[in-house]
Amino acid sequence: MVDLVYEGYFALFLIITLGIMLGNVKFRGFSLDLSAVVFVALIMGHYGIMVPEAFQTIGLVFFIFTIGIQAGPGFFDAFKKSGRQFLRVCLLLISVAALLSFTTSRLFGLDPLMGVGIFNGALTSTSGLAAAIDISGSTIPSIGYGVVYPAGAVMAILMIHLLPVILGINMKSEEKKYLLKAREDHPSVGVQNFVVENKNIHGKTIGEIGVGSMTSAVISRIQHGGDVFAPNEGTRLYLGDIIKVVGTDDALDKVELMIGPRSDKKIPHAAGNKINWLLVTNKDVINKSLNELNLTAYYSATITRIRRSGIDISPRGSSTLRFGDKVLLVSDEENMPKVMQLLGNNEKRLSETNFLPISLGIIIGVLLGAISFPFFGLFELSLGTTGGVLTAALVLSKLGKTGPVIWNMSGGANHLLRKLGLLMFLATVGTHAGAHIAEALAEYGWTLIYTGMIITIVPMLVTAMIGHYVLHINFATLLGVVAGSMTSTPGLAAADAKTDSDAATLGYATVYPLALVLMIIFSQLLVLI
Repeated sequence: MVDLVYEGYFALFLIITLGIMLGNVKFRGFSLDLSAVVFVALIMGHYGIMVPEAFQTIGLVFFIFTIGIQAGPGFFDAFKKSGRQFLRVCLLLISVAALLSFTTSRLFGLDPLMGVGIFNGALTSTSGLAAAIDISGSTIPSIGYGVVYPAGAVMAILMIHLLPVILGINMKSEEKKYLLKAREDHPSVGVQNFVVENKNIHGKTIGEIGVGSMTSAVISRIQHGGDVFAPNEGTRLYLGDIIKVVGTDDALDKVELMIGPRSDKKIPHAAGNKINWLLVTNKDVINKSLNELNLTAYYSATITRIRRSGIDISPRGSSTLRFGDKVLLVSDEENMPKVMQLLGNNEKRLSETNFLPISLGIIIGVLLGAISFPFFGLFELSLGTTGGVLTAALVLSKLGKTGPVIWNMSGGANHLLRKLGLLMFLATVGTHAGAHIAEALAEYGWTLIYTGMIITIVPMLVTAMIGHYVLHINFATLLGVVAGSMTSTPGLAAADAKTDSDAATLGYATVYPLALVLMIIFSQLLVLI
């Protein structure tokens, strides 16, 4: 029975179980959550209980791939809007850490190559370590890395938990601000009736007037005399008509100026017309625009609202459909089943997990990470496995579909695979670090640990203060940016646990690829100087 504990697969699930139990313990509102797994793993590793390294790689690629798939659609928008600020934080954190590494290694009389290893261990960067070993031809950096890495990983987790406390940040308030900003970027969609009183549009078609293109609103129903019907681009508007319009507040204001005043008069449902929410699950319509589908011409149907990731979007002709979208459709009773079939509307398919896109996407990412790029003839850079998988996932998620392959995953499947990958990664890293920490400390003393802790804590604190007070970045997002700049996967887990939104994930995904490249560049520069 005792020997069973030393079996890799059993050790993995034992550490995960004990870690989750420890993570659920709260002290004055503070808990380690999933990050507690690494603490249990360190203790287990010290006593010789090891998890095979293969679980680390498998867990890491699962975790990083699902992050990229989830963050992809919003990543590029976030990069355009806030990317420069995020990248400034990333560059600042790594620059401060590199400067501290250079200074402390000279101050404490350490071998410069040992200082490079400490730099990478403090920021938990294996790609930077590999680059340093490659250009120096020495294994000395790995000694500093091996000693400091556990402390770097632990301190990154603790600092993510403590930064809101140290700076007096109310995380619930920050989360509300983030969600409010998200709603401003994607305004809520409302419904309003209007009376046609503009004489200039009398007898003209909706297409001629350009309601959709000029206001971004959608006319879903018209009452003309005693007739009620769903319109199309060729429907004519007449003075006295009552129209039902779907759009944002700004869009509805424009309609009022163009068409006529608002009305409280109710429009009865058209005889035979139905209104349903439908799921987009048919791969043949994914990435197609509403103009391409032309539901009005083919089915006399109109999509009046698109709900994506809990946000209602006012549809336009150029709006494209994504897997898992919910659309509010107005159609007659005869055509409704036809549109259902076209869009898919299959909840079972939405909940199913197709592993082909996952395995294929990871393969693409690993191959991408293996490519080396020359850097001004001085040295070569590569994204590595982690950076390659993340980059591939971000791009594939943004594409949504390539031929018959749908890259998007359902929220439930993504969450499960991401959590499983993280647990496998933490358990494996912890046991292998715990196996050597005692002997390394006995040989090199606590100087390396102190140095590593300084290089971990100071840059995180400095950049958090500048990011929040100077750049005014939302703190829920900032924690993810800091974790990404540290290339700290456990740090992201701690940041993600601080909010129910995707703020931390988007911040992490925005800066992580750059952080990988900067760690490689700075590691090689530290070796050269």
